[in-house]
Parts: sequence; C-alpha cells; structure tokens
Amino acid sequence: MRILSVHNRYQIRGGEDESRQAEENMLREMGHQVTVYEEHNDRVAQMSQLQVASRTIWSSEAYQIVQNQLKQQPQDIVHVQNFFPLISPSIYYAAKSEGVPVVQTLRNYRLLCPNGLFFRDGQVCEDCMGKFVPLPGVIHGCYRDNHLASATVATMLTVHRTLGTWTKMVDVFITLTEFARQKFIAGGLPADKIFVKSNFIHPDPQPGEGKGNYAVFVGRLSEEKGLDTLLAAWQQLPVKLPLKIIGDGPLTAKLTADTQNMPEIELLGRKPMSEVYDLIGEAKFLIFPSNWYETFGRVAVEAFAKGTPVIAADIGAIAELVEHNRTGLKFMPSNSADLAAKVTWLLEHPQELNQMRQEVRIEYETKYTIKQNYHKLLEIYDLVRKV
Repeated sequence: MRILSVHNRYQIRGGEDESRQAEENMLREMGHQVTVYEEHNDRVAQMSQLQVASRTIWSSEAYQIVQNQLKQQPQDIVHVQNFFPLISPSIYYAAKSEGVPVVQTLRNYRLLCPNGLFFRDGQVCEDCMGKFVPLPGVIHGCYRDNHLASATVATMLTVHRTLGTWTKMVDVFITLTEFARQKFIAGGLPADKIFVKSNFIHPDPQPGEGKGNYAVFVGRLSEEKGLDTLLAAWQQLPVKLPLKIIGDGPLTAKLTADTQNMPEIELLGRKPMSEVYDLIGEAKFLIFPSNWYETFGRVAVEAFAKGTPVIAADIGAIAELVEHNRTGLKFMPSNSADLAAKVTWLLEHPQELNQMRQEVRIEYETKYTIKQNYHKLLEIYDLVRKV
C-alpha cells in the first residue's frame, strides 16, 4: 500500500513521536510505501500569534501541500498521527478532495479537551467533556496557561464540531487502549468508527537481568507525570532505594532543587534509547506515577520488553496495561504513602518480583510485538479502503 503519514512534531520528543516513527518504520519494513508530511513546533516561534491561531483552525498551506502531494503521488490512505497545531484539520478535507480515506490515531485527548490531557491544577479535570463549546478550558487558560491560546484551541474544536469534521471527514479513529476508546465515545465520537490498536516495541530490545539495585522513572518531567508523588514516596521508604530519573521537561529545575538533599535520587536527563533500555532492564522495577488519563504508557511496555515489572498509578490507560500482582503492582493515584507501601512490598518479596519478571516478558511477547501490531493495523486499513 501507499500511505501518507501526517504528523506535527513536538518540541520535546516524547512517546507520541517515538510511536509514530516506529509505525512508519514497520510499514516500510513490511514492504509498503510511506510518504511523510510533517511540521515541527519549532516553527511556532517564527510566527505571530495571529498566524498560529489561523493555522490551528484551518491551515490553507497544509491543505495545499497535502492536496498537491496526493495529486502528484496518489496514496491509498492518509494516516494522521497529529495535526495540532500547525497542520490543522484542513488536511482531512484535502484528502477527501482527492478521494483518499483518512485514519486518525488519537494519541492524546485534544478532540475533547483544550490541553489534551484532562488535567488541571494537579488533578483530573473533565469540565469540557461533552460541551460543544469548551469554555471552561478558555476560562482557566488550560492550554499553555494562556487564555488567548486556549481560546484558539476551543475555537478550532467548536468550528470543526459545527462542520461535522470528526464524523464526516475521518473514516476511522485509532485509540491505543479501550480506556481511551470509551473516553472518546463518551465525548461524542461515533463508537463504530473507533478501533483499539496499541503501540508496540521493535526491534525486540531483549530482556535485562534486573541486577541493578535501583528503581527507574522514564518520562517527561511535567506536572501530570506524578513526580511530586514519586519524590514524596521516596522520602517515606524505610530503606533508601536508589532511584534513577530519566527525561527532561518543565520541572527539571524544580526537581534538581527538590532532590539536593536526597542523594539516593539521580537525575540523568535525556538519554539515547539504547541506554534507556539498558537502565530499564537492570532496574528492579519501573515506577509509573502519572496522575492523569494516560492514553497508553509506552514506557511501561518498554519495561515489559526488558522483563522489568511496573508499579503504576491505578488510573487511565496505564491501569489497563498493568495487571496487579502479575506484571507489577498498582497504587492509588497521587497517594505517596500507598506508592511507598507497594515499593516496600516488592522489595520484601523477591520471589514474587522474579515471577513478575517472567510474566511481563510473556505480556510483551503476547501483545506488543511488531507481528500482532502489523496485522491489526492492516485490518484497520482494509476497513477504510472498503468504505
């Protein structure tokens, strides 16, 4: 098949960027032709606020680029990974003008929530859920703590709800978990158009040995990731277990200050994926303390592939990925005492921890390899090509 993959890249590369790159590589590896159209958020700094706002709602430039590409090099499918903010939903219309079906992967909650997270003031917020005009997001300045920018996102959502863009211009939506699928159905997207296809890990990084006497956190250093809960839990541990934190983000400076008197915590910053895999594979377990509705939790599956159990907050999609007492443990979201208790329990039960190392590897081999993912994606593509 010939697939046009569309993606708006983030300034700080994260799980969404990694997952869409893996998907494109998989398709090429399986013999398909993948053409990429992408924008990068670094361009935002080169534009005026009015230009960014205009492009967010309807990008004539992106429309022309996609339409011209489809005329010059016909495609079987346009697969949109992320259109926000510089590409915009105009590309759906460009695809339809050339008679090409559209698949949209929903890697965040942007179609339902201006900040895409269902998260505000340190906790889950669904104030905009089900509202045709998401005014609460504007009032609270939910997108980038900016009322004007939030108004732009709200306008984009309202305009395209009015036009029926999500229901008429997109043939199939892909969510990464059933939890996310149910959220989008509750938010008004048609249930018969939403299919679940998880992320995957390829090539197989092979399991580690778990011989490092430490726990590990990997992810963006931002409020919704539950780092305050993580640090508080580490202060409550009866035994000081080393903790390695991998990643960067807006909380880097604060974390550096907060951990000055906590020598057992090491901030490693960003690392190449090969190093990240090595560190995960030798960890006793990975901590996933998010306090928002993760749409997936790629790092948890990376841990499974490395044979490393996961202690995760019992919230959102990550709660769907981790099976309590088999592939890890779950703790009450934002509850540092419960997290500390779960860490302590695993440290005191080495036999159960070793059994979990075997189970997580089985979980990876059963659900998250390239083979299962490829067949599922082809099933979805076949559906839209028959529409």
